[in-house]
Amino acid sequence: MDHDQNFKNLILDYPRQALAFLAEEEAASLEDGARITPIRQEQLKDRLSDRFRELDIPLQVAWPDGSREILLFIVEEETDPGRFSRHRLARYCLDLAELFEIERVVPVVVFLNRGFLPEGLRLGGDRYTYLDFRYLGVSLPDQPYERYRDSENLVARLNLPNMAYPPEARLEVYHHAFRGLLDLEADPERQAKYLDFVDLYAKLSPEEQAEYRRRYPEEAEAMTTFAERHEEKGRQ
Repeated sequence: MDHDQNFKNLILDYPRQALAFLAEEEAASLEDGARITPIRQEQLKDRLSDRFRELDIPLQVAWPDGSREILLFIVEEETDPGRFSRHRLARYCLDLAELFEIERVVPVVVFLNRGFLPEGLRLGGDRYTYLDFRYLGVSLPDQPYERYRDSENLVARLNLPNMAYPPEARLEVYHHAFRGLLDLEADPERQAKYLDFVDLYAKLSPEEQAEYRRRYPEEAEAMTTFAERHEEKGRQ
């Protein structure tokens, strides 16, 4: 499963809600007038023969009235914490800060699986620290499902299956994720698209799917409508 692409689509479709969920404190100051746009993922090379470096989801926040300096959010999805490189992330941040000639950069890493999350990167000698790099690390399986169960943030609701909950609550979690999709997204195409996201990460067994249809018949009917619409679009 290409988790990078799944999260890229989710964050690019809902950038404001993604930042509010993944970088709550930093995003709290983003007024409605702030404009959020994705920027070039592939970084410029120093030499054409160099290997290119590609970011997951770099987002630029700009204020059209010029009242504030632009702010960059660098959002990375990391499935396995053991493969995460803080050195690589620090290079990304420094490269973009130099390219845009700014100092306002917020690195955010979304971890899909549990594991040891390394701290930031400190470089220095015996007396001084010369580089103190930190990032916002969000471990989805350590987020309490109950905190976001009734959230108005669609990105949080869609990620309920990735959060911490007891096994017996699996159908309830799926219900609240799908209910959030129905209530918070009005576009039928987006609804069909992110039903796939919920299905992929909930991983209901055939028996659980049957129980879900029995317990939540109205939602099961809505899913059938999604599937029929998707098949019709494919035929077209």
